[in-house]
Amino acid sequence: MSQNNVLKTIAEKVPSMSKSQKKIASYILENPHSAAFLTVGKLAKITGVSEATVVRFANFIGYAGYNELQQYMYDSVEKQLNTVERLQMSRSVYSEQEQGIYEILEDDITNIRATMENINIEEFQKAADYILNAKKIYIVANRSAVSLGVFLQYYLDIIFGNSELVSSSESAFERIYQLNENDVVIGISFTRYTKSTIDIVSHANKKQAKIIAITDSLLSPITQYANVSLQATSKMPSFLDSFVAPLSLINSLIAFIGKQRPDEINQRLENLEDLWDQYDVFYHKKN
Repeated sequence: MSQNNVLKTIAEKVPSMSKSQKKIASYILENPHSAAFLTVGKLAKITGVSEATVVRFANFIGYAGYNELQQYMYDSVEKQLNTVERLQMSRSVYSEQEQGIYEILEDDITNIRATMENINIEEFQKAADYILNAKKIYIVANRSAVSLGVFLQYYLDIIFGNSELVSSSESAFERIYQLNENDVVIGISFTRYTKSTIDIVSHANKKQAKIIAITDSLLSPITQYANVSLQATSKMPSFLDSFVAPLSLINSLIAFIGKQRPDEINQRLENLEDLWDQYDVFYHKKN
């Protein structure tokens, strides 16, 4: 089902809905922007129905579950909202009192759960194999996603010593000039997808490098160039995206890779620890 006709489909099916389903439909049709960011629990609470009813509603509309329905709603409205509009929306969704803090934390937990439920283990293992066998690893990330790129590059470089972070700059393409089929490019891109990241990954695809996409949806434009796509949910009704689940996914990937070649990696880490001790890198409490 196309993302463009989600609201139209809901509206057409209202006459045949139950009373509870009509409550959900009315809220979504009246608040399409905010509804796309709501978890199943939050939508159930707002509309006064059970979470099971929300899930059945998604099935009734024609989706496998609420996560799929939400993704199509999200993709259809997210690009229409700038950061100012999203900030204004967050004020209507989250309480300004102490409870609002817990609501944000709960949404982060929900994002991690959704990521766990939808993770493709075969794709995950394939991504790990690409990284383990790469001659050189390039991590492409821009704007807020740079935070994820820095974290991933830091640990991959500790483990292998062959990774580089590539961000938007005039020299980005020069830095991947010698890219070939023995290299791996990890593109990190979340809505609102940064064009420069897509451009660099597209170029890497033409150079026949292995492409790993870390993104929020199979509908993400970066996936069309990827050999492997790993999805992590980042939805939050605010001017910022939640990178808790993407970071957790990256943590899992790093930890998984670290277990694959224990002798080789242990030796490298032991050498690094000796070097850090030699130059007193870390703080030691004085007795």
